[in-house]
Amino acid sequence: MTSSRPGEIAAVELLAQRVEGVDPAGDAGAHAPVPPPVSVLRVATYNIHKGFTAFTQQLMLRDLRVQLHTLAADVMFLQEVHGRQDRHAIRYEHWPAKPQYEFLADAVWTDFAYGKNAVYNHGHHGNAILSRYPIVKWDNVDVSAYFFESRGLLHCEIDVPGWQQRLHCVNVHLGLLARGRRWQLKALCNHIRELVPEGAPLVIAGDFNDWRKEASEDLVGALGVSEVFEVTRGHPARSFPTRMPLFRLDRIYVRGFEVRHAHVHHGRDWARLSDHAPLSATLTRS
Repeated sequence: MTSSRPGEIAAVELLAQRVEGVDPAGDAGAHAPVPPPVSVLRVATYNIHKGFTAFTQQLMLRDLRVQLHTLAADVMFLQEVHGRQDRHAIRYEHWPAKPQYEFLADAVWTDFAYGKNAVYNHGHHGNAILSRYPIVKWDNVDVSAYFFESRGLLHCEIDVPGWQQRLHCVNVHLGLLARGRRWQLKALCNHIRELVPEGAPLVIAGDFNDWRKEASEDLVGALGVSEVFEVTRGHPARSFPTRMPLFRLDRIYVRGFEVRHAHVHHGRDWARLSDHAPLSATLTRS
């Protein structure tokens, strides 16, 4: 397991509208009010299928941005996000000038991090985390099990107002083959044990491609996490394919939280955007 660095294939690009150490408001900024402590955290995860419908390959980024806003998430975990795609920029009239994660963040999520995993001549894609609160540290860990399937763990530390410890968020998109996923889950567990303090709040979310329902067995025992739908419903949510959900591929695992609510978002508005359904959860510190 290796950590990516700038310039390498699995590099992370963190683009934040916030500039640390610079106060554009001058002296007036010194008297800015302290934000109130956060008591409830809302998180969501969504495989956005690179901004296209599942079957017709119709570009849906603008509709997708509107729908993401309705989730009202403080932290958003996105998979299959284009950081750059030169061919689409030429082909599609409404392809955004910004990277997809920055376009989707809009004015709602002021901080965002992008983990570049799959790289090709005309662009790259990977995972992204969008946050209402400052991302103070990030890393992207290469967990590619095979040369033909580039995968990464995007790990962000977030400074949530009023919290004594940073919130650790890990965005995952695991492989399609069971053997590779088992290795990736072990890599994930090792990464968490090494870098996340036991008492720190933790959210692991994303597309686990867990057809065999093995992830919970590994993660719950090794890390002491809980899956939000297993807590509220007794089993993970059916999230794929979104038009007729049969498989429980997407997950939200948490540690250091009480789960107040968990919801899988189905319906016509979501079904036309991606082949996965988004998941969301409302959490309070335990």
